Amino acid sequence: MASWNPDTPCSCDCFVSVPPASAIPAVIFAKNSDRPRDEVQEVVFVPASTHAPGSRLQCTYIEVEQVSKTHAVILSRPSWLWGAEMGANEHGVCIGNEAVWTKEPVDEGEALLGMDLLRLALERSRSALEALHVITGLLERYGQGGSCREDPAPFCYHNTFLLADRTEAWVLETAGRLWAAQRIQEGARNISNQLSIGTDISAEHSELRTHALAQGWWGGQGTFDFAQVFSLTQQPVRMEAAKARFQAGQELLQQQRGGITAEVMMGILRNKESGICMDSGGFRTTASMVSILPQDPTQPCVHFLTATPDPSRSVFKPFIFGAGAAQAPQVLSPTFGAQDPVRTQPRFQTQVDRRHTLYRGHQVALGLMEREQDRGQQLRQKQRDLEQEGLEAARGLLAGEWAPPPQELATLFQAFVEREGQVYA
Repeated sequence: MASWNPDTPCSCDCFVSVPPASAIPAVIFAKNSDRPRDEVQEVVFVPASTHAPGSRLQCTYIEVEQVSKTHAVILSRPSWLWGAEMGANEHGVCIGNEAVWTKEPVDEGEALLGMDLLRLALERSRSALEALHVITGLLERYGQGGSCREDPAPFCYHNTFLLADRTEAWVLETAGRLWAAQRIQEGARNISNQLSIGTDISAEHSELRTHALAQGWWGGQGTFDFAQVFSLTQQPVRMEAAKARFQAGQELLQQQRGGITAEVMMGILRNKESGICMDSGGFRTTASMVSILPQDPTQPCVHFLTATPDPSRSVFKPFIFGAGAAQAPQVLSPTFGAQDPVRTQPRFQTQVDRRHTLYRGHQVALGLMEREQDRGQQLRQKQRDLEQEGLEAARGLLAGEWAPPPQELATLFQAFVEREGQVYA
């Protein structure tokens, strides 16, 4: 069983709004990825592809069987691993994951990371429900495990997921190979590093209740409350902090219910008072994402990604799938091949510089914001102006007021990344 420090920061926050909670006829998804403070997240575009029968796929630690066809995805991921913290695919499916600890022991043995499961589901699904089936099927076959941090000291956890598409969302919470899921067809929902599914269970592992009964966690009579049965009896300090963030997130969503937009979600992700936008104990918000998933299938989904830490001082830049979409090189980290510390044994004995071009420029900008008030305010205003352009472009596109050529849409993210780089030059 893996050991972990109860004071170790372990915080992420995912949000979703399903009409009528949204201000527009769209599902709106958002996530802050809170990770080790100096970890770099890159934004990676992977085109759709076909694969030969019998192909194998190398994930972060283990290989799995490849499928015949994979969908195009846009991923925000810690640059040392294969999976992703959050992302979307060409069919309008979005997923975010979070760390969770339960009564079920966490194993240090290498298997699929929750972040691997997330990417695999995006590459293999056309809906949130199908993505849920992909994750639970892989979980049953391969399990979840392995260190989730680029460090010699293992940092292992199980996972919860928020999955969304154009029509609905699902919360999937796991404990080892066991799981429970809740369907969200209207309203707003959030998750924050703790089990949150109680008695409203829409789907579950076939052995979930018998296992709880065998372990003595549940008496077998009356209502089955997943969170109550599987949560740790004594919650450590950091899990209590997660509870406070979860409650704050609920309140922020409730305050905006019926009027939730992409901008509202960005504001929630930037909320420092609640700890949702965090920087403490060696962890911080290292990347953020907000997606607009219109219910009208003829309208494009718009995904906003930062590729840089601290959303309160970053730019959400729009990405739209389409013919001609390609990787933006400025947000792609360098690679180290067979010499990468994640590939050599024992793992993580050395460190490498994974900063991509935009990350380096953003670091310089953050330093100026902290040292020179006037220059910092000018930089922040330029960031806001650029982000506002992206939001206005999305509004115009969804309102039918802006109809650029497909190639321009496909390269929109690249254009905004380049312009942000110029702000920091």
